[in-house]
Amino acid sequence: MTRKQKTHFIVASAVLILSGTIGASAHPRLLSATPAVGGAVSAAPNTITLRFNERLEAAFSAVVIRNSEGKQVDKKDANVDKADRRILRVSVPALEPGMYKVEWQVTSADTHKVEGDFTFRVGR
Repeated sequence: MTRKQKTHFIVASAVLILSGTIGASAHPRLLSATPAVGGAVSAAPNTITLRFNERLEAAFSAVVIRNSEGKQVDKKDANVDKADRRILRVSVPALEPGMYKVEWQVTSADTHKVEGDFTFRVGR
């Protein structure tokens, strides 16, 4: 390897390390939701389901559904699926037409914590 090649290698390695590409830890990421993020459904769902890219720790993962006034409307039974620990669910009663906000916080099996939210609409 020439001196110029060594210099390029060192610079490229430093850039990768500083950018977090090497040794970066993964974090749980929301892959999909039912109802869909920002979506609309004509009929109210019975359950809100979130699918993540990593296994979740049930004791440290939660989801809350709020109506347009900010009131919690889910049945407070959020749980991580025992067969597929990448899925988080919560039951909801018959939702009236309107906008709903899904607020979630999860901790992955490797202890990374992430939170987020999105809305969906019931009715057109």
